[in-house]
Amino acid sequence: MLKMKKSEYIRQKYWRICIDNPSILLFFCLKYVKYCRYVNIIPYFIKSSQYYSDLGQYKSFKIYKNRGKMILQKVKTHKEEESMKRKVVSILLIAAMCVTVLAGCRGGSDSSKEGSSVAKDEDNTLEFYHGYYQDESEWAAAQVMRDIYDQFAEEHADGNVTFKAIAVENRDEIVSAQVSGGSFPDMVDFGGARGSLTSAVAQNLVYDLKPYIDENNLADAVGLNYTQNDQNGHIYSVHDQIESRGLWYNSAVLEKAGVSTDKIFADWTSFGDAMDKINTLGNGIYGYIAGQGSRQIVNAIMGSTEKGKEMIESELTEDTINSSEFAEAFKTAAKLDQANGSDHTTDDNGNLMADFNTNGTVGVLFNGVWNAGAIAEANAEVIVPTLFPGNIAIASAGDGIAVANGMSEEKTELALEFVKYMTSVEVQEKIFTEVQAKPCNTTLDLNALAQKSDNAIVTKLAEACSQVNDADTTVIDLSYTWGSDVDKAVINALMESAVTGTDIDARFEQLQKELLALIG
Repeated sequence: MLKMKKSEYIRQKYWRICIDNPSILLFFCLKYVKYCRYVNIIPYFIKSSQYYSDLGQYKSFKIYKNRGKMILQKVKTHKEEESMKRKVVSILLIAAMCVTVLAGCRGGSDSSKEGSSVAKDEDNTLEFYHGYYQDESEWAAAQVMRDIYDQFAEEHADGNVTFKAIAVENRDEIVSAQVSGGSFPDMVDFGGARGSLTSAVAQNLVYDLKPYIDENNLADAVGLNYTQNDQNGHIYSVHDQIESRGLWYNSAVLEKAGVSTDKIFADWTSFGDAMDKINTLGNGIYGYIAGQGSRQIVNAIMGSTEKGKEMIESELTEDTINSSEFAEAFKTAAKLDQANGSDHTTDDNGNLMADFNTNGTVGVLFNGVWNAGAIAEANAEVIVPTLFPGNIAIASAGDGIAVANGMSEEKTELALEFVKYMTSVEVQEKIFTEVQAKPCNTTLDLNALAQKSDNAIVTKLAEACSQVNDADTTVIDLSYTWGSDVDKAVINALMESAVTGTDIDARFEQLQKELLALIG
């Protein structure tokens, strides 16, 4: 028998009791400080949410010795620190928007719709909220998008209505505040996130884009938006980028493990067998990055049958929660996670991504087409995109550009022209080659654009996007239809199963109860 490292022995011996009581977890960390200098406190591993709330907003704790005593220091992440700095600005912005709401000055087009409570806004400025606030040095794509918006503004500078793009970091909070008060921005890009649009539509605050799309033959230009965002014959938003997910694999790792790329993705059984072989290689090499990505296994398996696909594309119901389709999908994912091992489930996401994209020590990564831009040059030849077993892709339009209902005719016309502009071939090519995202316009020849650009990242992106376009089955991301709370609950259950080795049947029954409580 191989001798177990002391750190591993301690982890396995004490882990089960630690997950039930945070105080024991922290004591364990202090006692064995030499084996866990830096500990991530993640709610996935704490069975009662009340425990986690007691720990406050600090997700990490640094443990060190000072004059012979163990010191536990709460540490904020950089993101949390920045969030605190910006909180005051957010509050002020939201307050300002709420004042605007009370004044009743927001509104949009087609006020003839029955039940509209929005007053006309005759202002000659069309304000467009978007979330590309990042500095170019932080995210170059943000500058590309701002340049695209500025170009539209310049092209329409001589009109009666001025186009004004406004970068808003706390877009979702600001829009939500307006919607809660019964108003809506002139125009906003939700960036794929599912937020307050549903509530705004229920209040008749959002313009129906479908008549304009049909009249101008833009169905191919808006692509997946035309079907996924159709609500009983109405389309209230168009996203210029499609969030698309599949698999990425390292062909060198698979070859070293003696795994055939022709068979590994045929079905989930073959996939699991391949992961077993990879996990025996040693030298820090492991099968796949489990954790949050494992939820995509559930997503893909549900989408592999007609009934399961219908469930995933609809709101979560009691029948779905208790269905054999959902049970099979979850249990398959959980079994794969447990067989893959827990060592790399809870690591920092940046480290895990580096393991695959830079270090080349992981066989498979569940991620979107955008991973093309993260691949290290040294691994560019061996990292390859593919789809989920069964030739299944996960692709979601999400909420995109939405236009206010009740604006003046001139502002509405300019807003619609902007939607057409953002889905045009010219702009969509920039989104593909410069933003390096999957465009919504389905008329583009992505491979030809990649050859023209002579950019290795774009070439890899084209390969991934083309596979998504050619998938036998395309299913929406369950987080968009089932909601973020359900999504988190599924992820938590999978991660707990992977880390603790808990009984999968019992954990699924617990998950069912949690989901039933969430849907009321």
